[in-house]
Formats: sequence, structure tokens, C-alpha cells
Amino acid sequence: MKYYSLKRILAEKAQYNMVIGERSNGKTYSVLYYGIENYCKDGSQLAIVRRWQDDFRGKRGATMFDALVNNDVVRKLTKGEWTNVYSYSGRWYFCKYDENAKRIVAEEPFAYGFALSAMEHDKSTSYPRITTILFDEFLTRGTYLPDEFVMFTNVLSTIIRQRDNVKIFMMGNTVNQYSPYFAEMGLTRVKDMKPGTIDVYQYGEEGKLRVAVEYAEASKEGKKSDVYFAFDNPKLKMITTGVWEIDIYPHCPYKYKPKDIQFTYFIKFGGDTLQCEVVLFNNTTFTFIHRKTTDIKYEDFDIIFSPEYDPRPNWRRKITKPTCDLERKLLAYFVKDKVFYQDNEVGEIVRNYLIWSKGGEK
Repeated sequence: MKYYSLKRILAEKAQYNMVIGERSNGKTYSVLYYGIENYCKDGSQLAIVRRWQDDFRGKRGATMFDALVNNDVVRKLTKGEWTNVYSYSGRWYFCKYDENAKRIVAEEPFAYGFALSAMEHDKSTSYPRITTILFDEFLTRGTYLPDEFVMFTNVLSTIIRQRDNVKIFMMGNTVNQYSPYFAEMGLTRVKDMKPGTIDVYQYGEEGKLRVAVEYAEASKEGKKSDVYFAFDNPKLKMITTGVWEIDIYPHCPYKYKPKDIQFTYFIKFGGDTLQCEVVLFNNTTFTFIHRKTTDIKYEDFDIIFSPEYDPRPNWRRKITKPTCDLERKLLAYFVKDKVFYQDNEVGEIVRNYLIWSKGGEK
């Protein structure tokens, strides 16, 4: 198969280079290669950013560069001086083996690891030779750290200091369309991107800050490993084709009428507005959630849940932290799995809102 290449996104000359796509298509490999290549040219170093400290410990850190070692990249780029990579305490060094010394390790690291969860420990250290930053697996279907984007920018500030020669890469699998990074960085068109396209955003004075977002095209030939994921399960298409991963959510089992709606509330999240209806049908009560295509009429009896701040009395932020009996009753539908969705994409929006609501964001 043809693996991912940085060639197209580097041509955009952006400070931030975000690449999303299928798993195991060479996204991370391409940046690690780029970092080693630069170090061999001029001694500039690489920073690898991950969410958790454990991502650099044990075998996870030791195997970070295995693919490049196995492809003989280290030996070729160092012109035979080094053949392997040695990992120690969140740093990576070139090394080689001989019969007498068993292992000879380079005197300085070519790469450093930075964990967002441990960012406070790195603030007082200087890294003037780091010119490439890789934030690997920045997208997750799990829980993000509280104020994670701010943590990420603090790590960048620690590394960059007063320089303007640093290039940032953010690599992610297509596991979640509703990442807080998209909202925090103003990347409003990611959900509408097609595979193989690059979108550029510009910010600041004269648009000097450039953010290039690439939706990497899936290999037309596919991967040999795709045969292991050929189940009739839409969740696995992210692995084989690079489409966004979406769970399967329960759809409404009844065809109810407007008179069956007992109460209406709304969820605004990630640029989408959802209408939630409490329905009483055949002595059964449940919530049905669908897209709202018209503007909300802010009546006193309508409750709006949204991460946004608003002084109006019917505005709430976290449905998982009820403040009155009505909110506790609404939350009970989610706790008891009495919620149904218009389609799987609506379910995905609500899932991400609930993750945010349960988290520690301020």
C-alpha cells in the first residue's frame, strides 16, 4: 500500500499541521522520519507530545521508533554511524551494538517526550533546539483532560519560548468528530471535509498564523491487515477506510404524535442544536432526540443545555450535574437508557456532550 506522506501539507507552510485519517496509514511514521532527518541535517531535535505519562514508559517508549529501525532508516540517515534507538526517561538516543561494549549510546538525545498530564514538571526547562513537535493521537473517544487545549498550548510555550522556527504536527485517527481541539482552534469545517482534501485557516495580523488540516486519503489498494476487520460492523470502518468512527445508537421504537410530547428541552454542542422531547406513549415515557433545523424560541419553559455561558434563567451547562427536580428527572432518562436518537450522528453528538458534562471542564 501507499503510506501517508507529508509532502502536500508541508507545501502549505503552516505552523500547525493537523492530519486525520485511518489507523496505521503512516501518519506518525512520517513525522518521526521528518524529525530524525532534520536532526541528521542540522542537529534540530524532535518533541513527542502525548496525553499521559504512561505513554512514554516501558515498552511504549522503547518501541516508539521500531518501525524506522526495522526499515533501516536510522542507519541510512546517520550514514551507518548508528543502527538503533535507545529510550530512557522520556528521551530517545541513537545507539548501536558491538561485541565488546554490548551497546554504545549517543551522548545527547534527538527526541524528548512531553506528557500533557505532567506539563507542570517541564515549565522551567529550555529546549532551544527542538524545531519539530509531534502531538500523537490527539483525538480520542475517551475523556480529554480538563482544559486540555490550554495544557497543550502551555507545553508549546515551554518548548518554543521566543522562537518562530518550530513546526507543529497533530496526528489523529478518525475516532471523534467532536474533539475540543476543533472548537478551541476554530476549525469549523472539519466535519464537512472529504478524504484527500486540505483546508487552511488563517489567524492574527495579516493571517500570519496558518493551520493546515488534511483529511488523509485512504489507500485505494487497502492494507493486508484489513482482512482481520472485515466484520459487518460500522465501527471498524475507521480502521479500514478512514471514515469517522460512529457507534450504533437506539432509534425511536414508536411513531408518536405531537400530542404525546410532554416536555421539550434542547442541547447545543459542537455547533449543532438538538431538540429533546419527553414522550408519553402507551403508558411508556422516554426521551427522543433529533436535530433542530430552526432557531430556538427561548420560552421560559424551555431548558437549553450547552457548554456556553448565558445569563438567561433557563440556560444550563451540565446535564449530569442537576440543580433541581426537573433536571434530575431529565438526567434519569440517560441513566436508565430511556433515550432514543434520530440517527447515529445525533447519538454521537450527545455522547460527546455527556463526556464533556461529566468531565472537569470549567
